Amino acid sequence: MATLDAIFEATIQLLLRDGPHRLTTTRVAERAGVSVGTMYQYFPHKKALIYALNERYLDALGDRIEAACRAHHGAPVDRMIDTLIDTYWRAKTGRADVTRALYRSVVEMDNEALIEVFASRADAACAAMFASAPDMTVADLKRFNLTLLTVIFGTVRNAFERNLSPNEAEELRGELAMMCKAYVRTRMIPHNQQ
Repeated sequence: MATLDAIFEATIQLLLRDGPHRLTTTRVAERAGVSVGTMYQYFPHKKALIYALNERYLDALGDRIEAACRAHHGAPVDRMIDTLIDTYWRAKTGRADVTRALYRSVVEMDNEALIEVFASRADAACAAMFASAPDMTVADLKRFNLTLLTVIFGTVRNAFERNLSPNEAEELRGELAMMCKAYVRTRMIPHNQQ
């Protein structure tokens, strides 16, 4: 596992420094301090390495979202939304340079399967969390969840792609929370009207 960690960290460093087009498995092996033979045992070519790196990133992101959702089962819906935005925001913008490099690395790659696995995990975790809200019920949880996650994930991605100043990013984050909470109020069925 330490070897894989070193390979992945070296890959990130090289992606940040040189971009995806100059990345080679030989350069990654040198940077990671492993032999080219060891490198090829794990990753037979550059595409496999980039795919695995993105898979690892999305898996960790899925873990964070699932943990946040589990921790907020039964919380008021406004707190759930704040937590979901905060978790995704921090994950994507904590090392925005890495996030940008990963996005650039998969431009010419078919990573649909990775996105599908991540989206399924996020959908399931968030739907379970929202279903446990003591202060609301929605008529169509699947559509509600899809809309809310699309708005949150899309806004956060756009925020770091625009490279907003810290003040602009914080303002946008507040506006996103306000918009999501307003959407919730238009879709919820109060418990006393069920």
